[in-house]
Amino acid sequence: MKKDKQEERDARRPSQYAVVVQGIQDMILSGEITPGDRLPVESLLADRFRVSRSSLREGVRALVAMGILETRQGSGTTVTSLDPHLLLEPLVFWASLQGGKSSRGLHTVRQALEVESASLAASRRTDADIEKLKSLLREAEPAIQNKDHEAAMAIDLEFHLTLAHISENTILIALLEALSRPTLRMRIWQSIYRGGRLETTHHEHQAILNAVIAGDPVSAHAAMHTHLAQVAVNLDE
Repeated sequence: MKKDKQEERDARRPSQYAVVVQGIQDMILSGEITPGDRLPVESLLADRFRVSRSSLREGVRALVAMGILETRQGSGTTVTSLDPHLLLEPLVFWASLQGGKSSRGLHTVRQALEVESASLAASRRTDADIEKLKSLLREAEPAIQNKDHEAAMAIDLEFHLTLAHISENTILIALLEALSRPTLRMRIWQSIYRGGRLETTHHEHQAILNAVIAGDPVSAHAAMHTHLAQVAVNLDE
């Protein structure tokens, strides 16, 4: 019985590797170390976390893989910029794995972000932003006419991400880039096998652009919702 209880306590106790990962994250969250700062020497950290140096190195390697730390020859291990794009990199891989029924759930999340992106873009757009969006839609027209699905869908992606950048919300931009790029191939497939979708998408994009030009966040929100609702219908077919 005593052995069973001890095994249960051991199972609940975090591994040395996990102690290191959590400990260094706590140092960053508390402001003890900040982006660009070098980690304290191994001996100090090992003593602080009461772990072996091998466990410390294992935890550091995990944090490097997560984009939280970086190791450079000659400069030791430092905290990265903690840029959202860097920290969300694993999400790109995860999103790439989604297919079948999971793609519907992924699209629902993307839709929630995209309608907010369009609304913010309508509030914050500049003349230069408007010209960029107009240019993209003009560029899409010959690709649509020539049934160049790959080119048209690449422009489609650029149109959506440009709206995100106009929003000036770095976290929103990073999330949409992570969730949108892995779905590009799926949307190419849709455009090829579901006739007429390229033309419909172009008209929907024009409605979004018109709302952005008018500086109307409510209409931009509605136009994006209509656009992505139609994409959702295709996913369910």
